[in-house]
Amino acid sequence: MAKRIAAIVLIFVCSTLAWMILGGTVFARTYNSDSRLRGRVASNWGAPQVQSAPTAEAVWKEERRVESSEGGTTVSRFVQESRQEALPLERTRADVGLALEHRQKGLLWYSTYVVDFGGEYTFRNTTPHDSVRLRFSFPTKEAIYDDMKFIVDGKAVPSETDEQGVAATVVVPQGSTVQLAVGYRSQGLDRWSYSFGDNVSSVRDFVLAMRTNFADIDFAENMISPTTKQRRGDGWNLAWRYTNLVSGFTIGMVMPEKLQPGPLAGRISFFAPVSLLFFFLLMFVLTTLRRIELHPMNYFFLAAAFFSFHLLLAYLVDHVGINTAFIAASLVSVLLVVTYLRLVVGLDFALRYAAPAQITYLVLFSYAFFFEGYAGLTVTIGSIISLFVVMQMTGRVNWGELFAASSAKQSPRATAVAQ
Repeated sequence: MAKRIAAIVLIFVCSTLAWMILGGTVFARTYNSDSRLRGRVASNWGAPQVQSAPTAEAVWKEERRVESSEGGTTVSRFVQESRQEALPLERTRADVGLALEHRQKGLLWYSTYVVDFGGEYTFRNTTPHDSVRLRFSFPTKEAIYDDMKFIVDGKAVPSETDEQGVAATVVVPQGSTVQLAVGYRSQGLDRWSYSFGDNVSSVRDFVLAMRTNFADIDFAENMISPTTKQRRGDGWNLAWRYTNLVSGFTIGMVMPEKLQPGPLAGRISFFAPVSLLFFFLLMFVLTTLRRIELHPMNYFFLAAAFFSFHLLLAYLVDHVGINTAFIAASLVSVLLVVTYLRLVVGLDFALRYAAPAQITYLVLFSYAFFFEGYAGLTVTIGSIISLFVVMQMTGRVNWGELFAASSAKQSPRATAVAQ
């Protein structure tokens, strides 16, 4: 009996090492390809976007006297220098529509989105100069911008566009205001945010309305939560309204992630030894109580059937959805165990005891990882229930007599083999 238990323990340890290697391989495949695939997704679809408010500056030329020494003689000349002064932003009305469209590359889903942005900004010329330079910066260079609008006081004006954004110079009399309307349709990745500036900024009469087509909204650190929220179909209507805000934070939205096939398959593989431990324990107790002898080689093939679940899952998620891959791997593994034990101990034991145990410890325990944050609790509760059942089943068993009887039963066979 002691040798049989030692052999089963050795099989469990070797299986654990195999699962650790498989889990490490899955994570390596996932994250080694992530850096390459993320760049391809960004180049094909767009990068994370950070939209900043446009700027307005009064620009003018000033003459300055410059003295220099030439051949021992002091020479004076006048040079013209460009000067500029930022104008205050008095009013902001921005509108953002975010449409989430997940895309899968390899073992990962990427949170890509389409953004429709529009804004109206009012600046006041508080300087004595009437030449004003308006500039609207793109949220990122790694994106395309369709249906671009740049309108000043309701009229299209001559403008210059470069990789940084759009700019135009207009005439704004002293003390007057100028209204800039901008808009575009673009695509991005992971998150969209609106920045008030690089440092702590003062924002007056600000309203930003956002619409989403997804319900799982999230705001990262250093992002301001909306002042109002209203559910709309599958998404939300959000609004940020401020009369006079002083903040160094940003406004934005983190796109919800889909269940990631690669990391999920890796976590399930790393957890597999726990499932196998409970299964082996239950099989050992049941076969001992029912006087059924399972050879260590039988345990080896059972461990291999368990391993087939994780191996098939790890390489199937590349080609089909995670739910389809999980169902297929579960059916294959359960079928291997049932058809094998049917030949070893009979169909009744395979269906009545082995199959439910495998479904509980392998399939259901693994499926708990589909629910983020509940996997540990689910497995803990299941483990405690399993321990309770086993303890109740074996509470009145005299293990000394049972092991002695098992040893006595094996002794004549060992003698016969030796002869």
